[in-house]
Amino acid sequence: MRNPVGPLPSSIYWRRRAVLASVVALLALLAVWTVSSGGGKSSTNGKGEKGPDPVASITPGPSGTGPAISQAPGGRAESGAGAGKNGEPGGTPGTAASAGPGSGGGTGSGGTGGSTAQVPADSPLPTCAPSGLQWEVKSVKNEYETSEKPRLELVARNVSGTTCKVDLGPKQAVLTILQASTNKAVWSSADCPSGAGNAFFRVPAQGDTKQSLEWDRKFSAADQCQTPPAGSAAPDTYVVEVKSPGMPVARTSFVLKQD
Repeated sequence: MRNPVGPLPSSIYWRRRAVLASVVALLALLAVWTVSSGGGKSSTNGKGEKGPDPVASITPGPSGTGPAISQAPGGRAESGAGAGKNGEPGGTPGTAASAGPGSGGGTGSGGTGGSTAQVPADSPLPTCAPSGLQWEVKSVKNEYETSEKPRLELVARNVSGTTCKVDLGPKQAVLTILQASTNKAVWSSADCPSGAGNAFFRVPAQGDTKQSLEWDRKFSAADQCQTPPAGSAAPDTYVVEVKSPGMPVARTSFVLKQD
């Protein structure tokens, strides 16, 4: 190996070995460079930016099928429930009223009323403005048998944002029952009322107060308190009206059936 054998001088053989070694070394360097440059190559996302391949699209999840959350029905405070604002006591539904729509006293008045949240006349609560009130009068039933007494409800609704008191006394909020066929009044809360003519009730902001009346079918007359008109209401349609200063008239009707 150290002394080449051949017809040519030994120097020529040594130069050939050096060239061959250089070629082999160059090829080895090229192989290393190719491998290293190929492994470090970065990919692109099609926009000339390095990073992961983009997602083709985003599919939203299914939408909810149930109803949206809403305030439970009856979110307003029931009138007469619990203690009132400004130190006023809360009323108890169904307690008897000494005065109010349908609570006219005297013989033959026929008014048996119910009230909630009654307050003194000098209560610090402001008096409800007519513009902040709405009236509604209802009959519990559309028709009454001969053995039944018509039951009516007067609702005073406070549509303002301030708690106030409303006067539902028998002479302030006058409830009148008229016979439809004759268009004549047969009973009125203003006829011969017992007790004071004023009766104030607390009405919460955005709330209401309700007064109940059970009519015994008897007649009333302002000038006949001691000897009221005889007889009782005949089968017919009857119209109920509620009037109060500054308020629109509220009406409803019911039928007294025949035997």
